[in-house]
Amino acid sequence: MNCDRRVVVSGLGIICPVGNTSHAAWQSLLAGRSGVGRVTHFDAANYACKIAAEVKDFDPLNFIEKKEVKKMGRFIHFAIAASDEAMKMARLDMDCVDRNRVGVHIGSGIGGFDIIEREHSKLIEGGPSKISPFFIPSAIINLAAGQVSMRYGAKGPNEATATACTTSAHSIGDAFKIIQRGAADVMIAGGAEAAITPMGVGGFAAMRALSTRNQEPERASRPWDLQRDGFIIGEGAGILILEDLEHARQRGAPVMAEVVGYGMSADAYHITQPAEDGEGAYQVMLNTLKDAGVSAGKVGYINAHGTSTPIGDRLETIGIKRAFGDNPPPVSSTKSMTGHLLGGAGGLEAGITVLALRDQTLPPTINYENPDPECDLDYVPNAARKVSMNYALTNSFGFGGTNGCLLFRRWDE
Repeated sequence: MNCDRRVVVSGLGIICPVGNTSHAAWQSLLAGRSGVGRVTHFDAANYACKIAAEVKDFDPLNFIEKKEVKKMGRFIHFAIAASDEAMKMARLDMDCVDRNRVGVHIGSGIGGFDIIEREHSKLIEGGPSKISPFFIPSAIINLAAGQVSMRYGAKGPNEATATACTTSAHSIGDAFKIIQRGAADVMIAGGAEAAITPMGVGGFAAMRALSTRNQEPERASRPWDLQRDGFIIGEGAGILILEDLEHARQRGAPVMAEVVGYGMSADAYHITQPAEDGEGAYQVMLNTLKDAGVSAGKVGYINAHGTSTPIGDRLETIGIKRAFGDNPPPVSSTKSMTGHLLGGAGGLEAGITVLALRDQTLPPTINYENPDPECDLDYVPNAARKVSMNYALTNSFGFGGTNGCLLFRRWDE
């Protein structure tokens, strides 16, 4: 076992409400462009929340054969599309590597809600004979990882995390550790989600977790703003190619950033609310810095969980203050533009953090108009910012009190 292996990001792929490639999404984020609008996937007229951050102009037939599309839920379509971009960016030719040393770790918080709802309607209307034979494999969470592994012939470790909104941060972190300990050379890692469905939106709305600023969709997601009233559900996928540094060098792969730290923690407090005093957030950031052997003062940016909920944003702020002391770095929430991808959020935001390091530019928190006295950090309000930084961190927190955090280093070798 070799725990000294360095792990780098050699490719990334993004499908999200502000762009269907990493380049398009990044340009939209830097421009402060919102991806939130009226729900079009179903008739939301009778819902308390009528808005969402949907992926636009996405056709799975651009990535998947027609006969295969019906065998997969929308979250799997997203995972495959994002993996395709990541593999191309990494220039990873599976015929030139040991397939047994290439693994997949892609999770989802909810999986195929769209398929479950569709097939349940068939059951009610026509009986059990109407249920598709592809129902189970198109809906279950691990089939995103399974389909990606089959697509590329990746025969290494194959896993699927399901830890609510921390899912893909855990997927990437666990994949990082798999490579670090020598169990694989390459991991295709991240998450995907497609829960903008009647039950998905209705369920979160019933919890009063969603914004009801229905008349101003683009202004509804407003992390840390005094008038924030809930999150906006989003969809999409974020996938990273993680690779042992020496393996990447040997094949002449591009390197975008280095993964240097990963932490986990549990609030052990409440099914949906974060722990008081930001304890879980504080502890997961502390664990990540310890794992990396990096002092808090070296971190130049935090891509926050920042969902735009009254309690969550306040407690994350407290946790950051506890972890970083008197001089916390700039913090922004790209969920102000993309909405909250739930289990896909950590993968998307890990990719965004890598791009921020690469371009030495912080994406903004848009819709920050009315400062909350209890949320008093530098949230990079409303405009992107050029900076000089070597380390950037990204937070993910999930229902059940499950937390994950990743730390990346700028690549300059």
